[in-house]
Amino acid sequence: MKIVLRWPQCNEGFEGPQPRPLVLDTNVVLDMLIFDDPHVPPIKSLLTEGHLRWIADEAQRIELERVLEYSQIAPRVAFYGKTVVGVLKAFDEAVDYVATAPRIRFTCTDADDQHFLDLASAHQAVLVSKDKAVLKLRKRVAQYYGATVGNLVEYAPVAA
Repeated sequence: MKIVLRWPQCNEGFEGPQPRPLVLDTNVVLDMLIFDDPHVPPIKSLLTEGHLRWIADEAQRIELERVLEYSQIAPRVAFYGKTVVGVLKAFDEAVDYVATAPRIRFTCTDADDQHFLDLASAHQAVLVSKDKAVLKLRKRVAQYYGATVGNLVEYAPVAA
């Protein structure tokens, strides 16, 4: 399932404080902080240019630390010349920590990903996730909470 968030169009209708909050699921965090995934540069640019503000809660950091220790991930971390401590430090330096969000009325079929939806909904954030269970709820969280959910971000020039 490919749900592309075109910037700045995906931001239309957002009336909250700027820069708009951004929530990244753990797989996207790995892509950004370790694997240099080719789909990540637009996200990095939007953060660097101050269009988005990356937020996370303590549950996201705990999950990231746990995932970095997985037997299929740890060797890849080392392959890319990274360490668990270094990745966690980069995460801590990049995010603005916020309080744990209240649970929303919609339940994600992947319980590990519920907190991403909760946080994005509480802050009307842009949520970038590769998880199909998260993406299935994108229309509901947009309608009821004002969050914008997709799995890719790209720049889309605005017609003059």
